[in-house]
Formats: sequence, C-alpha cells, structure tokens
Amino acid sequence: MDHQCWERPEDMDTPRNVYKVSTQNPGSDVAAETAAALAAASIVFKDSDPSYSKQLLQTAMKVFDFADRYRGSYSDSLNSVVCPFYCSYSGYQDELLWGASWIHRASQNRSYLAYIQSNGHTLGADDDDYSFSWDDKRAGTKVLLSKDFLEKNTQEFQLYKAHSDNYICSLIPGTSSFQAQYTPGGLLYKASASNLQYVTSSAFLLLTYAKYLSSNGGVASCGTSTFPAEKLTSLAKKQVDYILGNNPAKMSYMVGFGQKYPLHVHHRGSSLPSVHAHPDHIACNNGFQYLNSGSPNPNVLVGAIVGGPDNKDNFADDRNNYQQSEPATYINAPFVGAVAFFSGKTTTN
Repeated sequence: MDHQCWERPEDMDTPRNVYKVSTQNPGSDVAAETAAALAAASIVFKDSDPSYSKQLLQTAMKVFDFADRYRGSYSDSLNSVVCPFYCSYSGYQDELLWGASWIHRASQNRSYLAYIQSNGHTLGADDDDYSFSWDDKRAGTKVLLSKDFLEKNTQEFQLYKAHSDNYICSLIPGTSSFQAQYTPGGLLYKASASNLQYVTSSAFLLLTYAKYLSSNGGVASCGTSTFPAEKLTSLAKKQVDYILGNNPAKMSYMVGFGQKYPLHVHHRGSSLPSVHAHPDHIACNNGFQYLNSGSPNPNVLVGAIVGGPDNKDNFADDRNNYQQSEPATYINAPFVGAVAFFSGKTTTN
C-alpha cells in the first residue's frame, strides 16, 4: 500500500502488516537466508561474546531445520504481498545450500558437510550462475565453499572451486569464459534497473575470492590461463573507483561523497521537506509534488548508492527515473565489504 503514496516516514498512515512463514505456508528461501545470517553473525561474535555466538548458531540450526523440513517458496505462500517486486525468481534451493554452507562454516559440524554433499546437486551446486543478488545466492555459495577446499584440500568441495573460477573468469575480458558486458567507461553492466547492485556484489565476491586465494597460494583457472589474486583485486578496485567518481561523468554514485553526486534521489524521506522545515502533515497524495519537482532533494541521503548509469555511462539525475536514481540496501550492503577490504589494505600497507 505504501507504494501508492509519496510521504515521509513520520507521516505514514498506510497499513504496516506483518507476515510470517509457517509449516502450512512455508518459506524455505527467507528462512534459510535468516539461518545463514544468524550463522555468519555467530562467527563475528565467537571471540567477543561466546554465549551470544552460541545462541546465534543454535537458532540458525533451528531455523534451517524448519526451512529444510517444510520446503516451499515464500512467494508462493505470500504471493500478493511480495510479488512482483520481490518474488523468489531463483526458487528456494539456492538459499538452502547457502544456509547449510554458513552453518557448516560456523559450526564445523560434519552433518552439514554431509547435507551439502547429499543435497548440493539438487540445490544448485552443478549450476554455473553469473550473478549474485538478494535473490540468487549460487555464486556466493560456490565462493564460500571454495574456502574449505583451498584451506583444507577438502576434495568434496573441489567442484565449488571450479565453479568459482568459472564465475570469476566470466568477468575477466580475454578469457575463454568471458561473458560479461562493460560500459565504455569500464563499468560492469548486467541490467537497466539498479545495475549497481550487480557491480557491488561482483566486486565483493572478487575480493572475497582473492582473499581466499592469496591466503592459500591459489589462482583462478580460466582454461589454459591462470590469474592470481592481484588480478581479481585490480578488477574489483576499478568497479569501486568507478562508483566513487572515477568515470567519464566524474560522478560519484554514492550520495554525499565527492564533489558531484546525484541530487534527485528516488527516496521519499530524502525528497520531502523535513518535519523541522515543514511541521504540518503531508498526506499520501500531496507528496507527489515533491516527487515530480525539479528541485534537488532537501535532505542529503549521505552514503546511499543509487542504481547507476546506463550501458553508455549516461546517468539521468531524475527522481522519476527510479531505475537509475533509486538507492537500495542490496546495492550498499556488498559495497561495505568491498571498501572494508581496501581500507584494511591501506592500513596494513
């Protein structure tokens, strides 16, 4: 319902319904994704707060058991609520493998290794997939599991190293597996809407895989060619630098960063006057005058990354062009990992 309004969060009066998945209305994708997040968080807190870490991991296992036992997609159970914007287009199988992989990493429990071995082939382990997104976890799972092969020479995970190489090679111009598209200015281009989500997630995976390779003396194999971790790091850095302003338009696609950045961001709270500047209520339909205004957003949404330019490096700084000017958490989230990598390298070097 809130899509029918253009209003500030302080003024929102549309229904804020809460939905759940259950045994009768399963949602293996959203449940297994939750289990993956809990398991990953348990690793973060393992040293600083062991009891909390244990609680996170135990909960992850319970949630994963629910996801696996009651299989089905959340967009089948909640179709009218999540579709068409957030249907599970890739299905729930990739999330089950993603969840099991994170719990295996966090727990080193061999039952999850057995689960991955027994179920991997039906959950996407054999698929070469060339995008990593909020919906499709296959490429990320391959990279995650390749760490076990690289570190421990776990032969069961050799397959995942090969698939990770295929994903990486698809991004490197000149290899036999190359299939990506780049703009004239050098930006990875996959889709006309919110393209930077694929750029930030690809950069994140490139750097994660580079870290795994460099820690274990490995290389990415692309047919008869091999590429060291430095090549992957360099490719990712070009994408990060492009987003931050090293591009033909000299435009930073992170709002509030650099000398030139998007001023007409497709974001309600940013585009409407604040409650301090305009204390009176702005009703559902009255906000559209601000959506359609040519004026810059009065509230700078510092740090948000927008959808980005088209395949010719052109960017319309237009609030109504949501394909290019809308920010999203799934654009920003992988970018945090990428800049953390380079920040760490700067510190250590």
